[in-house]
Formats: sequence, C-alpha cells, structure tokens
Amino acid sequence: MKLGTPLSNSATRVMLLGCGELGKEVIIALQRLGVEVIGVDRYANAPGHQVAHRAHVVDMTDGAALRQIIEQEKPHLVVPEIEAIATDVLAEIEKEGLAEVIPTARATQLTMNREGIRRLVAEELELPTSKYGFADSLKQMKMAIDGGVGYPCLIKPVMSSSGKGQSMVRGADDVADAWDCAMSAGRVKGGRVIVESFVDFDFEITLLTVRALNSRGEIETHFCDPIGHLQKQGDYIESWQPQRMTPLALQRSQQIAKQVTSNLGGRGLFGVELFIKGDEVWFSEVSPRPHDTGMATMASQSQNEFELHARAILGLPVDTRLRSPGASAVIYGEMDKAGIAFEGVEQALQVPHSDVRLFGKLEAFQRRRMGVALASGDSVDEALSRAKQAASLVKPVVE
Repeated sequence: MKLGTPLSNSATRVMLLGCGELGKEVIIALQRLGVEVIGVDRYANAPGHQVAHRAHVVDMTDGAALRQIIEQEKPHLVVPEIEAIATDVLAEIEKEGLAEVIPTARATQLTMNREGIRRLVAEELELPTSKYGFADSLKQMKMAIDGGVGYPCLIKPVMSSSGKGQSMVRGADDVADAWDCAMSAGRVKGGRVIVESFVDFDFEITLLTVRALNSRGEIETHFCDPIGHLQKQGDYIESWQPQRMTPLALQRSQQIAKQVTSNLGGRGLFGVELFIKGDEVWFSEVSPRPHDTGMATMASQSQNEFELHARAILGLPVDTRLRSPGASAVIYGEMDKAGIAFEGVEQALQVPHSDVRLFGKLEAFQRRRMGVALASGDSVDEALSRAKQAASLVKPVVE
C-alpha cells in the first residue's frame, strides 16, 4: 500500500468505528504514518474524535446510518474498535468492494458476539474452553446452569466490553441478580447471555497476536510477550508484561492463538485471552483489535500494541520485541460529574520511569476509566509498583 498525504487526493483514509481511549491511540499511531483518519463514535467529542482529522456521531448499530457515513467518507480501510456495530452492513461493504474491513467482516461478526466466537473455537476448532451454554431468559439461564454448567459460573452478555455486565454466580441465590446485571450492561438490546463454568486457573493472560505481511507479501503471525492482569468487578485495574509462565503453557497459548486468528484471517492485532493453570491452557475470548490490558505495552515494547495494529493493517513490518518489563494501573473517575480536572500529575511523573495518559473523556463516573499510569522497571514487580504509585498520585477533582 502506498501512503499518501492527508487531506489531499492521494490520502490513505482509515475510518475508526469507536473512538474511546484505545481507538484514540490507534488514530495517533496512524497519523504518525501520514494517514487521514475519520473517527466515528456514538457520542460527540469522544477521546478519538479529539485527534481525528474528521469526526462523526453515528449510532453504529443502525445499519443504514453506518452505510451512509462509509459511502460519504469513502475510506480505504474500516477498522472496528467496539462491539456495538451492525456487522452485517460491514459484510455488505466488504463484498461490494467499497472498503476493506479490518481484519475481515467475518472476523468482526464472529468476535463482536461471544456466541459466535465460542462456537467457532469450541465446536469447529475443538480447542479447550470452559463448559458453556446460552440463554435468552432468566429461566433458560437457570436451565443452562442446572443442565451442565454448574456452580460457580460466570454470566456475561453476549455483546459487551471491558467486563461490563459480567458477574460470578456462586449459588442459586445469585442467579436473578446476575441476569439483571447482564441485561443492564449489554451493548445491544436482545437479552442474550453466555453462561460459563468457572475455570480454576492460576492466572489469565492476554496474548497479543499480530497478523502482518512479511517481506514476501505473505501473512505471518507474531506474538508479544504474555500480559498478566488483575481484574475487579470484571474490569482490569492493573496489567503487566511479561507474565511468567511455563514454556509448555506459552507454547500451547501461542498454538491456540495462532489457530484462532488464522481462522479469523485478515491483518491486524488480536487480543487473545487465555486461562492458565500450570501447563494447561483454555481459550477465553478474542478481540480483533488492541486490548485494554495491552496499554502496558506503551511502557514495555519497542512498538506498542497501537503501533503494531496500525502497521499491520497498513501492510507494514512489525516488531513485537519487549524492551523492558512494564506495567499499567488504571486511574478512575471516582465521581459522577462532567468536566472534572486532575491534580497530582506532576507528582506522578516524578515516579522513576513513569508516564501518564489522561483520556479526555467528557464525563466521569465512579468506576469509569479516565486515565492510566504507565511504568517500566528492571522487573515486573518494580514496574507494577511504580505504575500503581503514579496512578495513586493522580486525583480527580471538581474544577
């Protein structure tokens, strides 16, 4: 692919569908390569809107509205960054040759819905996963649990992100609340959930897997070092790289990740989530885009996950090497208010080898991720300690 000049007839145009903090970093990475970027999100002035060449507010679950904006902007590449998208329209766009969908329209259709990807991985590829079932009602959910999934189990909307709507069910008394939680947080209406048995794992990893062109013009699979993370209420609060694991578990993780992403096809970075216990590995989920836990790569890798994604989708070489151990720690809004400010950034940046990213979200909530502290170190423990210290020093305040 030739790279043109933005805002000219030669421009290489990329449309981001979803402009949160991850999309914002992808936009910045693309712009550094001279790409003209159009940001689309469901609300005005989303983080990625603030740095894109042009921004649009569109309900991306509205197929007609989505098609209209793609036909209007005529991007060369359409890059989904969220789940709530009319993926059937993306399939039509790809089939008609109006734009290339990253990684592919089929991949977006399968991965934006937990049911599609789970059936592919477990039933077609026959890779190890937890026991599971699907339900459209509270009654069906109880039947799935009693019919084989058992307790404890996890309940998740089939379409949600960043842990929203997920809950652990330890017994019959928790079932109704778990259903209500899932219904309140799904990306789209429809009331369908996946019911998963709980895997007794040692830890969970994100294995960033990159499908990029090599010097012969062939797709080659690259892996970043595994990323560990700590979750709370279904959302990550800390991540670190590399996560220590046995050589056999790493080998199995890479085999699973390659098999899944090769089936999905296309170019770009995938966040493959896996459960690890000793040498055993189970597939959990996959996202065809940068992963929130992968923000640690901004402190650890020569090319972070956003740069890797940008390069891969443009057909450019990638480098997944680890530069040093790194970590990230979330900065929460801690209040429900629009237009907040932040104190303590100066003190946070005095922590050795640290950095801070404030996302620019217009409205804060108690548990909304408003920024992230990053740090590197000689060890994971040192990097994580620095990231947590830096994050603790940034205080949301009322302006």
